[in-house]
Amino acid sequence: MESKFNARYLAIRYGFLALLAGLLIFFSIFANGFAGPRSAVFIFQSVAITGILALGVTCTLVVDGFDLSIGSVATSSLMLSAYMLVILEQNAFVAVVVCLIMGAFVGFLNGILIVRMKVPDLLATLGMMFLLIGLQRVPTEGRSISTGMRLPSGEVAEGVFSTSFLWIGRHRFDFFLEKLIPVSVLIFLGVAFLVWLFLELTRHGRLMYAIGSNERAASLAGTNVNFYKILAYMISGVTASIGGILLSARLGRGDIASGNNLLLDSVAAALIGFAVLGAAKPNALGTAIGALFVGVLLQGLTMMNAPYYTQDFVKGGVLVIALVFTFALTARSHK
Repeated sequence: MESKFNARYLAIRYGFLALLAGLLIFFSIFANGFAGPRSAVFIFQSVAITGILALGVTCTLVVDGFDLSIGSVATSSLMLSAYMLVILEQNAFVAVVVCLIMGAFVGFLNGILIVRMKVPDLLATLGMMFLLIGLQRVPTEGRSISTGMRLPSGEVAEGVFSTSFLWIGRHRFDFFLEKLIPVSVLIFLGVAFLVWLFLELTRHGRLMYAIGSNERAASLAGTNVNFYKILAYMISGVTASIGGILLSARLGRGDIASGNNLLLDSVAAALIGFAVLGAAKPNALGTAIGALFVGVLLQGLTMMNAPYYTQDFVKGGVLVIALVFTFALTARSHK
């Protein structure tokens, strides 16, 4: 009986990490070039943006909420930064600040709809998602933004993506005499550390976990539940806007269709994080590892020339396996 318990405990706690290790070994053997520094850097760069968005989703999951608007906030941030630089001809600092304010404001509106207007979180953020998708297309009549484009007024946009702005998305730092470490990866790691620090080591983070565990008990204990719920959605909005800024700086144009998969990949990373080390709860470390897992999976499949249409199927299967590790095995261990 004890051996069965130990086996189940090990499966819950380390099963997902074993699966990640197995994937790394498999792709290293069968995908030519996978086990190299450039491949590793590409994996980190590919998951940096979705990982940052997933960390925002994690904060809303902590308070027992959910944010479906992150993908549209990121795309709106991408379009807004391009609009500020190319059409309004502002500098990089102004563009970044305006995008961050926009993300915080959208998160604030989501929070107000949920805690004041009592709109269910899924419906509130779904409505905001469609609102932003429509709103970001209005200024250019649905066209992407680039230098030299003709505006609806007939004028030609003469602004450019400044070098300092493009540096955020394209610059790489030297590592072993090669330019390998992208700025976006360092920003992802920095955001992950800050979110982990906030959720795990501060009183505010513990109160947010208490709200997610039992909102009524937290309220009776004197916690300002509404404040922390709004704060969670504001963090989600800001992280989504950071992701949009990085995507804009990487592309060098306001591509209106470039953020289509951000929502699903970010949600997958956040939910996969439940299975890391048997946490069975939203957590920043698990989310970061979940994002890395998705990146490893997609990079390996791409290098093995797997058809692109199989990727979503594989991601879905992995998500189901991760949730089994999290909930089914955990529930059995408590019986």
